[in-house]
Amino acid sequence: MKSLIYIFFGVLVAGMVIGCSRSKERGNGTSDTINGATQKEDILVGSLNVVVDASVLPLLKEQEEVFLSSYPNAKLNLIVNPEVFAVRELLSDKARVAILARRLNKREEEYFKQRSITPRIFPIWTDGIVVIGHTKSADTSVTMEYLSEAMRGNSTDKKKIVFDDLNSSVFRHMQELGKMEKVASNFVEAAGSAEEVLKRVAQCPECVGLLGFNQYNDLVSSFTNKNNIRILSVQNTQSEKADNLFYKPSQSTIAAGQYPLQRTFYVLNYQPNLGLGIGFSAFLTGDRGQRIVLRSGLVPATMPGREIIVRDNI
Repeated sequence: MKSLIYIFFGVLVAGMVIGCSRSKERGNGTSDTINGATQKEDILVGSLNVVVDASVLPLLKEQEEVFLSSYPNAKLNLIVNPEVFAVRELLSDKARVAILARRLNKREEEYFKQRSITPRIFPIWTDGIVVIGHTKSADTSVTMEYLSEAMRGNSTDKKKIVFDDLNSSVFRHMQELGKMEKVASNFVEAAGSAEEVLKRVAQCPECVGLLGFNQYNDLVSSFTNKNNIRILSVQNTQSEKADNLFYKPSQSTIAAGQYPLQRTFYVLNYQPNLGLGIGFSAFLTGDRGQRIVLRSGLVPATMPGREIIVRDNI
């Protein structure tokens, strides 16, 4: 009788060990091979190409670092481009997830509809566009009308408007606000990078630079000639809360809708399956991702909650 009990107990333990081993392998998303098989893609396992608007790269690098530290079986390949080229990467299938300051238009969406791919799109934060001037310039503020007319070449002072790239989301946003099909090429300049915009304005009192708020915050602390540049206030005449007052970009003025040059960023997931794009999107829109946005100085799409612990005794 005792021998039967021992045999039964031994079989039971062996079954539990095998079950736990297989469960662990499934949990890690790995295959059943001796030499350590390739990983199966899952919402938190695998490799994902993410095309990123260059104007928010500093924030995306922070998000990437925290995400990968939490999920070591995941790998993100960030493809950084100005907006025009970022959209092309998405349409050419070089990336299935994008971080952009706009959704795709009807023509671009048609490409995915033909393949029966339904996107998962969520807002993740609100950014601003910073207007930068030289400290020797008498101007400390600008109007939306001035920026539009200057880009058309119709301003009386003939100042140059400097962008990092004419394919950028900042340039596209300003074109749409001013309803411009064309700009004056002799009064609009592409510096080549965000840092070059700062350098150009620092050397040119007749120049006005435009950058993403996240880019500016990332560069200005280490910029050697920051005493030669300053942020210009912009008159709030076109937003939903237009009051004709002048505001500088900040987390509070963007959140209150007072700063007129702001735009919403989205995570656009065009993965046809339930892959890593789901996990990364959930992280960006979740509590940890939104807290990173809050710390960066931008405005999260969803304000992270705060837990207050009340104790009866100290």
